[in-house]
Amino acid sequence: MSTLDRFRADLARLVPLPARIGVAVSGGPDSMALLWLAQAACPAAVEAATVDHGLRPAAADEAAMVATWCAAHDIPHAILRPAQPITGNIQSAARAARYALLEQWRAERGLHVVLTAHHADDQLETLLMRLNRGSGVSGLAGVRARSGTIARPLLAWRKAELVALAQDQGLPFADDPSNADPRFDRAALRRHLATADWLDPVAAGRSAAALADAQEALDWCVAEIVARHIVTESERYSLTETAFPREIQRRLLLHMLALADPLGRPPRGAALDAALVQLNAGERTMLGDWLIDGGARWTLAAAPTRKS
Repeated sequence: MSTLDRFRADLARLVPLPARIGVAVSGGPDSMALLWLAQAACPAAVEAATVDHGLRPAAADEAAMVATWCAAHDIPHAILRPAQPITGNIQSAARAARYALLEQWRAERGLHVVLTAHHADDQLETLLMRLNRGSGVSGLAGVRARSGTIARPLLAWRKAELVALAQDQGLPFADDPSNADPRFDRAALRRHLATADWLDPVAAGRSAAALADAQEALDWCVAEIVARHIVTESERYSLTETAFPREIQRRLLLHMLALADPLGRPPRGAALDAALVQLNAGERTMLGDWLIDGGARWTLAAAPTRKS
Protein backbone atom coordinates (compact mmCIF):
# COMPACT_ATOMS: atom_id res chain seq x y z
CA MET A 1 0.00 0.00 0.00
CA SER A 2 1.35 3.41 -0.93
CA THR A 3 1.82 6.13 1.67
CA LEU A 4 -1.08 8.10 0.20
CA ASP A 5 -3.41 5.07 0.07
CA ARG A 6 -2.54 4.33 3.69
CA PHE A 7 -3.43 7.86 4.70
CA ARG A 8 -6.70 7.81 2.72
CA ALA A 9 -7.71 4.61 4.53
CA ASP A 10 -6.83 6.06 7.95
CA LEU A 11 -8.70 9.28 7.19
CA ALA A 12 -11.79 7.49 5.85
CA ARG A 13 -12.11 5.54 9.11
CA LEU A 14 -12.58 8.84 10.96
CA VAL A 15 -14.14 11.24 8.46
CA PRO A 16 -16.96 10.45 6.01
CA LEU A 17 -15.63 11.55 2.64
CA PRO A 18 -15.99 13.75 0.70
CA ALA A 19 -15.71 16.48 3.33
CA ARG A 20 -14.34 19.97 3.73
CA ILE A 21 -11.26 19.50 5.86
CA GLY A 22 -9.26 21.86 8.02
CA VAL A 23 -5.70 21.08 9.06
CA ALA A 24 -4.04 22.52 12.15
CA VAL A 25 -0.47 23.29 11.10
CA SER A 26 2.13 24.46 13.60
CA GLY A 27 4.94 24.45 11.06
CA GLY A 28 6.64 21.38 12.55
CA PRO A 29 7.46 18.37 10.36
CA ASP A 30 4.51 16.33 11.67
CA SER A 31 1.85 18.89 10.81
CA MET A 32 3.47 19.85 7.49
CA ALA A 33 3.46 16.18 6.51
CA LEU A 34 -0.22 15.97 7.53
CA LEU A 35 -1.04 19.01 5.42
CA TRP A 36 0.72 17.51 2.40
CA LEU A 37 -1.09 14.17 2.85
CA ALA A 38 -4.49 15.82 3.31
CA GLN A 39 -4.08 18.01 0.24
CA ALA A 40 -2.90 15.07 -1.87
CA ALA A 41 -5.76 12.86 -0.65
CA CYS A 42 -8.50 15.53 -0.86
CA PRO A 43 -7.42 18.14 -3.39
CA ALA A 44 -9.36 21.44 -3.32
CA ALA A 45 -11.14 20.40 -0.11
CA VAL A 46 -8.46 21.42 2.39
CA GLU A 47 -7.81 24.61 4.36
CA ALA A 48 -5.11 25.21 6.96
CA ALA A 49 -4.73 27.28 10.11
CA THR A 50 -1.74 28.08 12.30
CA VAL A 51 -2.16 29.23 15.89
CA ASP A 52 0.38 31.80 17.09
CA HIS A 53 0.04 31.86 20.88
CA GLY A 54 2.40 34.82 21.15
CA LEU A 55 4.72 32.86 23.44
CA ARG A 56 7.81 32.76 21.20
CA PRO A 57 9.15 35.44 18.84
CA ALA A 58 9.92 32.75 16.24
CA ALA A 59 6.29 31.60 16.16
CA ALA A 60 5.28 34.49 13.91
CA ASP A 61 7.98 33.52 11.40
CA GLU A 62 6.85 29.90 11.50
CA ALA A 63 3.24 30.92 10.85
CA ALA A 64 4.41 33.06 7.93
CA MET A 65 6.39 30.09 6.56
CA VAL A 66 3.23 27.95 6.57
CA ALA A 67 1.23 30.77 4.96
CA THR A 68 3.80 31.12 2.16
CA TRP A 69 3.78 27.39 1.41
CA CYS A 70 -0.01 27.30 1.42
CA ALA A 71 -0.23 30.27 -0.94
CA ALA A 72 2.13 28.52 -3.37
CA HIS A 73 -0.13 25.44 -3.33
CA ASP A 74 -3.51 27.22 -3.47
CA ILE A 75 -4.50 26.21 0.06
CA PRO A 76 -6.47 28.82 2.04
CA HIS A 77 -4.60 29.58 5.25
CA ALA A 78 -5.37 31.58 8.40
CA ILE A 79 -3.16 32.68 11.28
CA LEU A 80 -5.10 32.56 14.56
CA ARG A 81 -4.10 34.49 17.67
CA PRO A 82 -5.73 34.45 21.14
CA ALA A 83 -7.42 37.68 22.21
CA GLN A 84 -5.77 37.52 25.66
CA PRO A 85 -2.20 36.64 26.65
CA ILE A 86 -1.58 33.04 27.74
CA THR A 87 -1.06 32.89 31.51
CA GLY A 88 -1.04 30.34 34.35
CA ASN A 89 -0.13 26.77 33.40
CA ILE A 90 1.32 27.72 30.03
CA GLN A 91 1.00 24.40 28.22
CA SER A 92 -2.52 23.70 29.49
CA ALA A 93 -3.75 27.25 28.81
CA ALA A 94 -2.18 27.28 25.36
CA ARG A 95 -3.84 23.96 24.50
CA ALA A 96 -7.26 25.24 25.57
CA ALA A 97 -6.82 28.47 23.61
CA ARG A 98 -5.62 26.57 20.55
CA TYR A 99 -8.63 24.26 20.38
CA ALA A 100 -11.05 27.14 21.00
CA LEU A 101 -9.52 29.16 18.15
CA LEU A 102 -9.51 26.17 15.81
CA GLU A 103 -13.17 25.41 16.53
CA GLN A 104 -14.16 29.02 15.90
CA TRP A 105 -12.21 28.99 12.63
CA ARG A 106 -13.76 25.65 11.59
CA ALA A 107 -17.28 26.93 12.18
CA GLU A 108 -16.68 30.22 10.39
CA ARG A 109 -15.19 28.45 7.35
CA GLY A 110 -17.89 25.77 7.20
CA LEU A 111 -15.40 22.92 7.57
CA HIS A 112 -16.60 19.49 8.63
CA VAL A 113 -13.56 18.55 10.69
CA VAL A 114 -10.13 19.75 11.80
CA LEU A 115 -7.20 17.32 11.55
CA THR A 116 -4.31 17.44 14.00
CA ALA A 117 -0.96 15.69 13.60
CA HIS A 118 -0.85 13.63 16.81
CA HIS A 119 1.08 10.44 16.03
CA ALA A 120 2.01 7.13 17.68
CA ASP A 121 4.95 8.59 19.59
CA ASP A 122 2.69 11.30 21.03
CA GLN A 123 0.22 8.62 22.07
CA LEU A 124 2.87 6.59 23.89
CA GLU A 125 4.05 9.69 25.77
CA THR A 126 0.46 10.47 26.79
CA LEU A 127 -0.17 6.92 28.01
CA LEU A 128 3.00 6.80 30.11
CA MET A 129 2.37 10.22 31.65
CA ARG A 130 -1.17 9.24 32.61
CA LEU A 131 -0.11 5.81 33.86
CA ASN A 132 2.40 7.55 36.11
CA ARG A 133 -0.43 9.68 37.51
CA GLY A 134 -2.64 6.70 38.30
CA SER A 135 -5.23 7.28 35.57
CA GLY A 136 -8.11 4.89 35.00
CA VAL A 137 -9.71 3.61 31.81
CA SER A 138 -10.65 7.05 30.52
CA GLY A 139 -7.17 8.52 30.94
CA LEU A 140 -5.39 5.45 29.59
CA ALA A 141 -7.52 5.60 26.45
CA GLY A 142 -5.04 8.33 25.56
CA VAL A 143 -5.53 10.75 22.72
CA ARG A 144 -8.79 9.89 20.96
CA ALA A 145 -8.76 9.34 17.21
CA ARG A 146 -11.98 11.35 16.95
CA SER A 147 -13.21 13.91 19.47
CA GLY A 148 -16.18 15.86 18.18
CA THR A 149 -14.94 17.90 15.22
CA ILE A 150 -11.28 17.03 15.84
CA ALA A 151 -9.82 14.00 14.03
CA ARG A 152 -6.34 12.51 14.36
CA PRO A 153 -5.62 10.20 11.41
CA LEU A 154 -1.89 9.75 12.16
CA LEU A 155 -2.10 7.85 15.47
CA ALA A 156 -0.72 4.71 13.80
CA TRP A 157 2.18 6.63 12.21
CA ARG A 158 5.61 7.07 13.75
CA LYS A 159 7.17 10.51 14.02
CA ALA A 160 10.21 9.32 12.07
CA GLU A 161 7.94 8.41 9.13
CA LEU A 162 6.44 11.90 9.11
CA VAL A 163 9.81 13.63 9.30
CA ALA A 164 11.06 11.46 6.43
CA LEU A 165 7.98 12.31 4.38
CA ALA A 166 8.46 16.04 4.98
CA GLN A 167 12.09 15.76 3.92
CA ASP A 168 11.32 13.63 0.84
CA GLN A 169 8.69 16.12 -0.34
CA GLY A 170 10.93 19.11 0.32
CA LEU A 171 8.49 20.62 2.79
CA PRO A 172 9.65 23.54 4.90
CA PHE A 173 9.39 22.95 8.63
CA ALA A 174 10.64 24.28 11.95
CA ASP A 175 11.27 22.68 15.33
CA ASP A 176 9.62 24.18 18.42
CA PRO A 177 12.37 24.38 21.08
CA SER A 178 9.81 23.77 23.85
CA ASN A 179 9.53 20.19 22.56
CA ALA A 180 12.99 19.57 24.01
CA ASP A 181 12.74 21.80 27.08
CA PRO A 182 13.24 19.55 30.15
CA ARG A 183 11.16 21.93 32.28
CA PHE A 184 8.10 20.42 30.63
CA ASP A 185 7.09 16.89 31.73
CA ARG A 186 6.44 15.67 28.20
CA ALA A 187 9.80 16.89 26.91
CA ALA A 188 11.62 15.22 29.80
CA LEU A 189 9.79 11.95 29.13
CA ARG A 190 10.55 12.22 25.41
CA ARG A 191 14.26 12.45 26.18
CA HIS A 192 14.14 9.21 28.19
CA LEU A 193 12.02 7.39 25.58
CA ALA A 194 14.60 8.16 22.91
CA THR A 195 16.79 5.39 24.37
CA ALA A 196 13.94 2.91 25.06
CA ASP A 197 13.79 1.23 21.66
CA TRP A 198 12.07 -1.83 23.19
CA LEU A 199 8.84 0.17 23.53
CA ASP A 200 6.54 -0.05 20.52
CA PRO A 201 4.45 3.14 20.16
CA VAL A 202 2.19 1.61 17.51
CA ALA A 203 1.34 -1.35 19.76
CA ALA A 204 0.73 1.06 22.66
CA GLY A 205 -1.61 2.97 20.38
CA ARG A 206 -3.62 -0.20 19.74
CA SER A 207 -3.98 -0.65 23.49
CA ALA A 208 -5.15 2.94 23.82
CA ALA A 209 -7.72 2.37 21.07
CA ALA A 210 -8.99 -0.76 22.86
CA LEU A 211 -9.34 1.22 26.08
CA ALA A 212 -11.19 3.96 24.21
CA ASP A 213 -13.66 1.30 23.03
CA ALA A 214 -13.98 0.08 26.64
CA GLN A 215 -14.61 3.64 27.78
CA GLU A 216 -17.37 4.02 25.20
CA ALA A 217 -18.96 0.75 26.37
CA LEU A 218 -18.82 1.88 30.01
CA ASP A 219 -20.41 5.22 29.09
CA TRP A 220 -23.23 3.35 27.34
CA CYS A 221 -23.81 1.08 30.35
CA VAL A 222 -23.84 3.99 32.77
CA ALA A 223 -26.29 5.95 30.63
CA GLU A 224 -28.65 2.96 30.65
CA ILE A 225 -28.41 2.62 34.44
CA VAL A 226 -28.84 6.36 35.00
CA ALA A 227 -32.05 6.33 32.96
CA ARG A 228 -33.49 3.48 35.04
CA HIS A 229 -32.12 3.95 38.51
CA ILE A 230 -31.29 7.58 39.32
CA VAL A 231 -34.21 9.53 40.78
CA THR A 232 -34.25 13.26 41.46
CA GLU A 233 -36.49 14.44 44.28
CA SER A 234 -36.31 18.14 45.03
CA GLU A 235 -32.61 18.61 45.84
CA ARG A 236 -31.94 14.95 46.64
CA TYR A 237 -30.51 12.46 44.20
CA SER A 238 -31.01 8.74 44.71
CA LEU A 239 -29.54 5.64 43.11
CA THR A 240 -32.21 2.97 43.56
CA GLU A 241 -30.02 -0.01 42.61
CA THR A 242 -26.39 -0.24 43.73
CA ALA A 243 -25.31 -3.86 43.06
CA PHE A 244 -22.95 -3.03 40.23
CA PRO A 245 -19.22 -3.58 39.63
CA ARG A 246 -17.04 -0.99 41.37
CA GLU A 247 -16.14 0.92 38.20
CA ILE A 248 -19.82 1.32 37.36
CA GLN A 249 -20.51 2.45 40.94
CA ARG A 250 -17.69 4.97 40.67
CA ARG A 251 -19.13 6.48 37.52
CA LEU A 252 -22.67 6.54 38.92
CA LEU A 253 -21.52 8.37 42.04
CA LEU A 254 -19.65 10.91 39.90
CA HIS A 255 -22.80 11.35 37.82
CA MET A 256 -24.87 12.07 40.94
CA LEU A 257 -22.32 14.63 42.12
CA ALA A 258 -22.37 16.28 38.70
CA LEU A 259 -26.17 16.46 38.79
CA ALA A 260 -26.05 18.10 42.20
CA ASP A 261 -23.26 20.53 41.34
CA PRO A 262 -22.54 20.79 37.59
CA LEU A 263 -19.72 23.29 38.17
CA GLY A 264 -18.07 21.43 41.06
CA ARG A 265 -14.73 19.70 40.81
CA PRO A 266 -15.06 15.89 40.91
CA PRO A 267 -13.33 14.20 43.87
CA ARG A 268 -9.94 12.60 43.34
CA GLY A 269 -9.55 8.84 43.01
CA ALA A 270 -8.51 8.06 46.59
CA ALA A 271 -11.37 10.06 48.12
CA LEU A 272 -13.86 8.51 45.73
CA ASP A 273 -12.64 4.97 46.45
CA ALA A 274 -12.83 5.55 50.22
CA ALA A 275 -16.42 6.80 49.81
CA LEU A 276 -17.36 3.69 47.84
CA VAL A 277 -16.08 1.45 50.63
CA GLN A 278 -18.29 3.26 53.15
CA LEU A 279 -21.35 3.32 50.89
CA ASN A 280 -21.09 -0.40 50.17
CA ALA A 281 -20.87 -1.01 53.93
CA GLY A 282 -24.19 0.84 54.34
CA GLU A 283 -22.57 3.84 55.99
CA ARG A 284 -22.88 7.59 55.45
CA THR A 285 -20.00 9.47 53.82
CA MET A 286 -19.26 13.02 52.79
CA LEU A 287 -17.70 14.28 49.57
CA GLY A 288 -17.16 18.01 49.41
CA ASP A 289 -20.40 19.71 50.43
CA TRP A 290 -22.49 16.57 49.91
CA LEU A 291 -23.67 13.84 52.26
CA ILE A 292 -24.35 10.40 50.77
CA ASP A 293 -26.21 7.62 52.57
CA GLY A 294 -25.13 4.12 51.53
CA GLY A 295 -26.65 0.67 51.49
CA ALA A 296 -29.06 -0.82 48.98
CA ARG A 297 -30.07 2.70 47.92
CA TRP A 298 -27.67 5.65 47.82
CA THR A 299 -29.04 9.12 48.47
CA LEU A 300 -27.09 12.32 47.99
CA ALA A 301 -28.09 15.65 49.51
CA ALA A 302 -26.44 18.91 50.53
CA ALA A 303 -24.71 18.77 53.91
CA PRO A 304 -26.27 21.01 56.58
CA THR A 305 -24.76 24.48 56.79
CA ARG A 306 -22.19 24.60 59.56
CA LYS A 307 -22.84 27.06 62.34
CA SER A 308 -20.08 29.61 62.84
